[in-house]
Amino acid sequence: MIYLDNGATTFPKPRCVTSAINKALAEFGANPGRGGHRLAIRASEEIYNCRQTVADYYNIEDTERVIFTNNCTTALNTVIKGILKPGDHAVISCLEHNAVVRPLEKLKEKEISYTKAEIFPGDDDRTLDSFRKSINNDTKLVICTHASNVFGFKMPIERITALCHQYEIPVCVDVAQTAGIFPLDLSKDKIDYVCAAGHKGLYGPMGTGFLIINTDNIPDSLIEGGTGTNSLMKQQPQLLPDKFESGTPNLPGIAGLRAGIEFVKRRGSKNILEHEMKLIRKLYRSLKQNKNVILYTDIPDKEHFAPVLSFNLKSCESEKVSAYLNKNFGIATRSGLHCCPLAHEFMNTSNIGTVRVVPSVFTTEAQINTLIYALLKFN
Repeated sequence: MIYLDNGATTFPKPRCVTSAINKALAEFGANPGRGGHRLAIRASEEIYNCRQTVADYYNIEDTERVIFTNNCTTALNTVIKGILKPGDHAVISCLEHNAVVRPLEKLKEKEISYTKAEIFPGDDDRTLDSFRKSINNDTKLVICTHASNVFGFKMPIERITALCHQYEIPVCVDVAQTAGIFPLDLSKDKIDYVCAAGHKGLYGPMGTGFLIINTDNIPDSLIEGGTGTNSLMKQQPQLLPDKFESGTPNLPGIAGLRAGIEFVKRRGSKNILEHEMKLIRKLYRSLKQNKNVILYTDIPDKEHFAPVLSFNLKSCESEKVSAYLNKNFGIATRSGLHCCPLAHEFMNTSNIGTVRVVPSVFTTEAQINTLIYALLKFN
């Protein structure tokens, strides 16, 4: 199998990740924070160590502001539903995932509205001006993807954050597609909320993610329940991270996530980005010569793109192309709308979707060559 669906989840995982998961299950799989015995303490230490690893990677001092979640979607819902109140307005980009759009559509029932700011690929000044014009007196939150999961367009997130802070509006950034290749310095950039998937570019297991709260504007909790602390209280504790971490945590997953982040740090985010971008640019140049291929963007570069490439073949549905690649060459790609209809509406591909290719640190040039050959043979 040539796996090029790393935008959905990275595969394979590094050996250190599977080893960390197995070790957690086999050696200290007790319930963290729910007992004073040796195994429970060891489990709590592992949770803390991962929290510290995330904090170090994003350069924040307070580890308690790292909140573990099941995925990036849960983190986004926590911020969106925990900050916005009836009558509030939000601004999003025209590239947002359904993990942002669907919660906001649900909140329309509470008279919460939102505006889509148009982006201008390659022109950060116009994109910034679009966000500025979308803000009004009721705007209480700006939510923006760091990079499109469909077309790879990278947002000027530091400048968007600086703009919003001029209006005293907090910013929530979805880094699902960029974590592991585009690190953020939260002590410098002051992004208020960072929502991440653990199972993509950080090479952790599925069922992991986190929210970083880099502000004193703390959202309401999405759920309430047992935290292992202050059990006599009938109300949810307000201390971080307890306020947001009700129920038994995914200890094996969190152990695997820590190992994944350590793997990324050893390899170097810049090195991983260089490798993936080199492969995407090679693929783009080759497909540009194939008269049967439709490309939708300029050739990706590190300044304006994540290493993501979407394309189609003329007069053919994207699903048929992915099925052909899978059946005849053992190549895994993602077709359709990628849970992101806004991006497809923006690029006029809603009727056919696209075939998406996302490499990983383990993808080889030979595998990309096989994909190029396979597409040449399509008829």
